[in-house]
Amino acid sequence: MKIILIDDEYLSLNFLEKLLLKMENAQIVGKYMDSFEGREAILQEDVDVVFLDIHMPEVNGIELAEQLLEKKPKLQIVFVTAHDDYAVQAFELNALDYLLKPFGTERLLKTWERIKDRADGETQTSVSSIQPIHIKMLQHLSIEVEDHQSSLLRWRTSSAQELFLYLLQYRGKLVRKSVIVDLLWPDADMSKAYSQLYTTVYLIRKVLQRFEPHIKLENVMDGYILNLEKAMVDVDEWEMHISALPSLSDETIDEYEKALAAYTGDYLQDYEYWWAESERHRLKMLWQNYSFQIANSYVEMGQEEKAIAKYLDVCNRYPQEEEAHFELMKLYASLNNSPAVHRQYQALATVLENELDERPSQMITDWYLQWKQEKKE
Repeated sequence: MKIILIDDEYLSLNFLEKLLLKMENAQIVGKYMDSFEGREAILQEDVDVVFLDIHMPEVNGIELAEQLLEKKPKLQIVFVTAHDDYAVQAFELNALDYLLKPFGTERLLKTWERIKDRADGETQTSVSSIQPIHIKMLQHLSIEVEDHQSSLLRWRTSSAQELFLYLLQYRGKLVRKSVIVDLLWPDADMSKAYSQLYTTVYLIRKVLQRFEPHIKLENVMDGYILNLEKAMVDVDEWEMHISALPSLSDETIDEYEKALAAYTGDYLQDYEYWWAESERHRLKMLWQNYSFQIANSYVEMGQEEKAIAKYLDVCNRYPQEEEAHFELMKLYASLNNSPAVHRQYQALATVLENELDERPSQMITDWYLQWKQEKKE
C-alpha cells in the first residue's frame, strides 16, 4: 500500500508517519505540508492511500479530496482532523473516512485493516468496462449491471442522493456550483454551503467508484458535469422507442401497446423533488397521449372493450385525470351501459373531492346532467 501524507502541522505529519511505519505493508512514498505540492505528487505517482488533514490554510481538505477522486476514483482517502463536530456532524463521515486527533496505534490499526478490506472489496465488486450498464429512472433509481443484476445505490446522506439524481437529470450538461448551493443549502452561510457541497460531491464519487468508467463526475470550470459511457438510461430508451414507431394502424397497434408497457412507472416517482416535476409531467403526458391514441384506434376498429381497458389503465394510474374518466363515460353511453356511466362519474367526483377538494369540471358535469335528462325522456 503506497501512502502519501498531507498535513500543514509538522509534528502531526511526523507522528502519523511514525505510526504508519508500524502497519503491515504500509509504504510511505511522500509527505507534504503544502497541499498543492501534495496534490501534484498524488496525481503523478502511483498512490493507493492518502491521509489528508481537513483544515489547511490553502484549501479545504474535502474539496481537495473530491478533486483527487475525480482523477483517481480508486484512491482511498482518510481525513485527519482535530474537530469532532466538524468531521462527524457537518460532513457526516463514518469511521472508515476519518481519524480524530489525538489518536494512537490501536485506533490507526483499525483504520488500516478497514483500508485493506475495502481495497479487496472494491477489486471484487468493480463493474466491467466492457459490458454496458442500464440506469433505471422510471419509478425509482437503480443500476443494472452484468447478468441483469439490479443494484440500488446506498447514499450516506439525503443531499448526496438528491444531488446525484439532479446531475443525472441534467447528464452531459454543466451544472454550476452556485445553482447546486441554491438548490440544496439556500439558507446556509456561503462558506459552510460550499463545504457541504464539496463533502456531498466527495460522497457521490465514493459511491460511483464501482461504476467507473460508465458514470463519470467531472469538475469543469465552476461546476460539474455527469457523463455516461456505455450506459443506457431507461427513460432515453423508452422515448427513442416510441418516437421510432410507425404510424398507428390496425397492423402496428400491438407495437404501440408493447412500447407503452415499458413505461413501468413515473419518472423518479419515489422521490419528491420539486425540480423533477416538470420532466415527470412531460413523460406522463407523453405516455397518456399515446394511450388515448391507442384507445381511439380501438374505438374506430369496433373493439370497444379494448378501448375501455386502455382508458381504465389511465384512470388507475392517474385517478385525477378527468379526460380519461370523461372518455369512459361517453363510451359507456354509446354502449347503452347506463350504470357504468353513473359509476364512472361518481368515481371521478369522489377522487376529486377526497384528494383535491374539487368537483368535476363544468363541461363534464353539464354533459352528465344533460345525458341523465335525455335518459329520462
